[in-house]
Parts: sequence; C-alpha cells; structure tokens
Amino acid sequence: MDVSERCRHLWEKSEPNKDGSPFALLLEIFSYLYRFGVVLRNNFYDKNLYRSVKLPCKVISVGNVTVGGTGKTPMVILLARMLKDYGYRPAVLSRGYKGKGTSPVNVVSDGKSILLSPLVGGDEPVLIAESLPGVSVITGPDRYLTGKKAVTSLGADVLILDDGFQHRRLYRDINIVLLDINRPWGNGYLLPRGPLREPAARALQRADILIRTGRVQGSRSVDTVGIKKETEDSWKFPQFNIPVFRGIHQPCGLVSWDNRGETAPRYLAGKRICAFAGIGAPEQFRRTLESLGAEIGVFLTYPDHHSYTSSDMESIERAAKKAHAEIIVTTEKDETKLMPLGGRTLSFYSLRIEMNIKPREPFEQLIIKMLKDKDLSTGCFPAGSGSR
Repeated sequence: MDVSERCRHLWEKSEPNKDGSPFALLLEIFSYLYRFGVVLRNNFYDKNLYRSVKLPCKVISVGNVTVGGTGKTPMVILLARMLKDYGYRPAVLSRGYKGKGTSPVNVVSDGKSILLSPLVGGDEPVLIAESLPGVSVITGPDRYLTGKKAVTSLGADVLILDDGFQHRRLYRDINIVLLDINRPWGNGYLLPRGPLREPAARALQRADILIRTGRVQGSRSVDTVGIKKETEDSWKFPQFNIPVFRGIHQPCGLVSWDNRGETAPRYLAGKRICAFAGIGAPEQFRRTLESLGAEIGVFLTYPDHHSYTSSDMESIERAAKKAHAEIIVTTEKDETKLMPLGGRTLSFYSLRIEMNIKPREPFEQLIIKMLKDKDLSTGCFPAGSGSR
C-alpha cells in the first residue's frame, strides 16, 4: 500500500480521532502546517493584500471543500448546457490535472473539435468536451490566462471554473460549493491527515450556493461548524444565509465500447459484472451499480486520474474472468483513457452519469438572476462579494 492509499484509508475511518499511529500523528503535524498556509493566504485576500482580477465576462466557480468525489464534473456539464439554453456562450476552464500539456493555455476544445487527447489535456477536460459540443474547454494553471483566451479568442461570455473554489486570483460572480451529503467535511481534518482543503466554516462564508450530493447512508445526525443534518431532506445552516439544493447523480445510459450503442442502466439488473474506477470516490460508483441491481463479482479501484496501461487492461480482464463476470463496467472518465489502448477480449461498458438538481427550476432562475444582477465592469477587484 503506497502513501496515497494509506492516506485514503485513514480518511475513510469511522473514528479517525482514535488512530494514534505514528503515520497518523505525522500527517496531523503536516495538517497544522498546511492549515497555517491556507489561512494566511485567505487572510491576504480577505484583507485586500492579494487582489482578485476581473475579466470582462461573468464567472461561475464549481468547487468543494474536500478532495474529490462530490460530482463537480457532472455539475459543470449541467451548468454549461443550461447556460447555452439561455443564450449564453459558456466556456469551461480547468487545471487539466495530470494532463501533460505544458503550455500556460491548452485548448482542449474550441467548441467545434476536440484538439487534445486525455493524456495531454487531462481526463476530465476531455470528458467535459465530449459531453458539450459547441462549448470551449481550456486548461492551464492560471485561470485568468485561460479565461482571457476564452473571452478574446473563443467568444465566451460566461466562464465556468471546474474545481475553482480555492483559486481566488480570478474574480467570480457566483461560487457554487458541492458537499457530500454523508461526510461533508470528510473526517474533519485538513490535508494530508484528512481530505479538507481549508477550514470548512470559514470557507462557506465565500459560498453563494450549496449543493448536497451523493446517496444517503443511514440516518446519523451531524452537527459540525454550525451545520446540522437532521434528515436527508432537511439541513439547517444557521450561520450562513445560503440557498441549498440537492444534487443527485442520475445514471442515464450504459455505453458499449464495441459499437458505441447505448442501453438503459437497468440492463445491469441481475448481471454479474466486473467493475473498476479511478475516481475520487470509487465507493459511490460501486453503490450506484448496486442500486441498479448489478451483482458485483469483483470491484477494482485505482488512484484518481490514474494513467492506465495495457497491463492494467490485461489485469482487469483477468480479474473479470476469474470472477466469472458477464461484462466489465467503468466510468466515462476512465473510458477516455482506457478505450484508446485497444486489445480488449471482453465486453466493456461505461455508465453515463448526469447531475440532476432538485428543485431544478428555482436553481436555474437563481443562477440567471445572479448573473444579471452582477456588475459587468472590468478591472481589478478586491476580495469580497463574488470574489470571496
């Protein structure tokens, strides 16, 4: 088990405070150092010592306060489609994590063609581009530079920041924060002892909209940083006046790698399958498959953004045969990197997932109203309001 796997195992423990191992204690020391750096940086923005820069367009950030697994990519796709329907010209900006593109600005899609492979552009940006014909997708570490490219060269009038909540250099008009409905703060610790990216209570003061995602597990009550979860449909946020919506990951189709045909997810009911995933929260994928009635003979997990090889393909097929699986099922994100390898001897499928927001109409109306209410003037703006 490598360090990242040991960290993940530690994050998922039900009683993290009782782990007094040397490894956990070492990570806790690093967490305090990380907290110091994060709090100091946020203070600089809050006190206008660092200033957010504004582009001549609207900016929406989709992010979270923990590492991975809350459904940011489906949320970005939903937002871009919605804005197109309302007559906007959205573009998606991503870091392109694990992509090998070395340019400060990498155009994954110009809205007409996909120009970069998952290896260069990153798996999630390519998946977003494939799901959004007519929408530009750009990667790069500096969202201001990639946003400037989207506005000046590709005609975008709304930018959607994929995983942009902690990227405070670029002013945003709307901050959307996704929280896992079961473990919104992970195990309560900051990186690397836990999955929190910043202190949760302070982070939510910058949020404009909260979306609870994931499937409910049990009925335990959580009362942390002033947020009490009473039931699946009743959350109270006494410290913050923030609109709250429910985000549901909806299985929409099962896509065959052989003929690109798509069938209904209920095709999995009663089938013995081999499933695998290299995503932030693989257990959520497993639970989704089980909810569709699949019998999981073997479930393989890989690190998030894993770069698959031909040997991975061979080991997956060996595991499937050993488990007597009828088919092999994975995520769309994993498909973007595995399908080009070829050499398959068994039937592979990808489960297509979309985000469904409830209640949908008030959510759409709120987004459009907030965009219309924001000031379109340009220039450098201090942190606060939309740049919070």
